Amino acid sequence: LQNDSWGKQYSHALFKAMSHMLCIGYGQQAPEGMTDVWLTMLSMIVGATCYAMFIGHATALIQSLDSSRRQYQEKYKQVEQYMSFHKLPGDTRQRIHEYYEHRYQGKMFDEDNILGELSEPLKEEIINFNCRNLVANMPLFANADPNFVTAMLTKLRFEVFQPGDFIIREGTVGKKMYFIQHGVVSILTKGNKETKLSDGSYFGEICLLTRGRRTASVRADTYCRLYSLSVDNFNEVLEEYPMMRRAFETVAMDRLDRIGEERPLDPAWPPLCLLPGA
Repeated sequence: LQNDSWGKQYSHALFKAMSHMLCIGYGQQAPEGMTDVWLTMLSMIVGATCYAMFIGHATALIQSLDSSRRQYQEKYKQVEQYMSFHKLPGDTRQRIHEYYEHRYQGKMFDEDNILGELSEPLKEEIINFNCRNLVANMPLFANADPNFVTAMLTKLRFEVFQPGDFIIREGTVGKKMYFIQHGVVSILTKGNKETKLSDGSYFGEICLLTRGRRTASVRADTYCRLYSLSVDNFNEVLEEYPMMRRAFETVAMDRLDRIGEERPLDPAWPPLCLLPGA
């Protein structure tokens, strides 16, 4: 090539560079003429493009097989960056990590968006299936009108609490009641008397009925998976099913008996909020 034209020199130099860069062979024999050189380079470019497209599609396919886990990992990277930016202490970071592990279990879904796109019958069917263990373990739901159970379940919001978290604090205004799907909580009264509640129990409904303040605290003893119901949604459901309001009040009276409190004499229940844990 020393005495050839610059076109041939450049073509052979480009061919050698592409052969090394693309790591694609040119067959048993090296091209000789300029036509062979350029056709070989064209074939190498096509081969490299097809290889890159194959790798890209394969990678996209693998990622799409578990998009929820990838979404969780991306979300948790943001959480880690947030913790690093605010220089949170190590124990707080560990608690946040454990919370995400128990709350999402390595997968993340936009459940509200998914359910919002479904028809009402499908939405109710999915909610009833997801909360089937909660309904089976809770006597109040077991014998209730199925329409009431469905209406109640559609208003619930899933929450997770770690051991030692105070779900309810004494003196605060009652805005939610809670249903225990899994876990153990302690109701702490002023007399240092503890009452344990576990799967299938619920608490906090009395202050929703009276709009009063909490007279006791509720602490999570284990990792607790709860469903919460806000006061507005609570009253909205009970307006449609007024007989269930009396059922809540009856269960509350039985709970008062178990913890040794006196029954209120007024049938209108003005001091309902005296129930510890309510």
